[in-house]
Amino acid sequence: MSESINRIGVVGGGAWGTALASVAARAGRDVLVWAREEDVVADINTRHVNSMFLDGIALDPAIRATANLADMAGRDALLLVTPAQALGAISGELARCLPDGLPLAICSKGIEQRSGRFLSDILAEACPRALPAILSGPSFASDVASGLPTAVTLACADAERGAALAAALSGPGFRLYLTDDILGAQIGGAVKNVLAIACGICEGKALGASARAALTTRGFAELRRLAVALGAREETLSGLSGLGDLILTCNSAQSRNMSLGMALGQGKSLEEVLGSRRSVSEGVFTAAAVAARARELKIEMPICEAVHAVVSGVLDVDTAIQGLLARPAGSEAG
Repeated sequence: MSESINRIGVVGGGAWGTALASVAARAGRDVLVWAREEDVVADINTRHVNSMFLDGIALDPAIRATANLADMAGRDALLLVTPAQALGAISGELARCLPDGLPLAICSKGIEQRSGRFLSDILAEACPRALPAILSGPSFASDVASGLPTAVTLACADAERGAALAAALSGPGFRLYLTDDILGAQIGGAVKNVLAIACGICEGKALGASARAALTTRGFAELRRLAVALGAREETLSGLSGLGDLILTCNSAQSRNMSLGMALGQGKSLEEVLGSRRSVSEGVFTAAAVAARARELKIEMPICEAVHAVVSGVLDVDTAIQGLLARPAGSEAG
């Protein structure tokens, strides 16, 4: 079935977009990357690297790049790897040049801060005649681009076309597991970014591995609580796009969100940390949306609420930690 999906378009020339372009090229696909930055386009086309976002990793010379979004019109499927907060604007532009029924796989993780909507809802509004999919799971861009073994979830409501897309991207080092739980596949990837900031703060404050393990576990309980209330399936939350992604992101400084939390825990301001980075830490934006959704559903998510309070400047790190530690112990099932 993969023969029908040969020309892959990657919308977004950051680290993760570049890594997925490498995946598709290794799978034998014709790959075109769209990047907003002209330096990235030139780098990929002439030097076969992306020194701005994924320095030190050689790219397949067959991968091509463009700064013209309309060039994506000739692709068999698109991987949408823009920052989550930019997905609405980019997909709106794409809608003007794409054919009906084109598979569009959202590969970003987050919730729109302004509206609180999931990315699939944003895509459905901008490109209502497209076939949406979600690609999510425990995957660092440098590992994937280097060909190290990785497994992720691909969620698509159309089982046959989801399988075709999975086959088009699969290789010995990149395994895709299918589900039709589009909502569940998104919730894990979005909420884990918020929890990774919390675990980073824990690390930055040198609170110890035991504290980080407890924080990760109780964070997963919050993630599960929200997901179940929204209608996601339990097995999705326990899979690669839920628990798997949480474990990876909350245990390595390679994670942009965890490293941001570490800097906050070490006393740096949010402005200092964000000002020194090219890449986006989605958890900063998602924290507000998660906290708002939890309040709306009357769900307790104290760790996510604390992260939101810190990144929004309502609480300092020490006060947020003290607030969490002062909470009364309850049932672990809660």
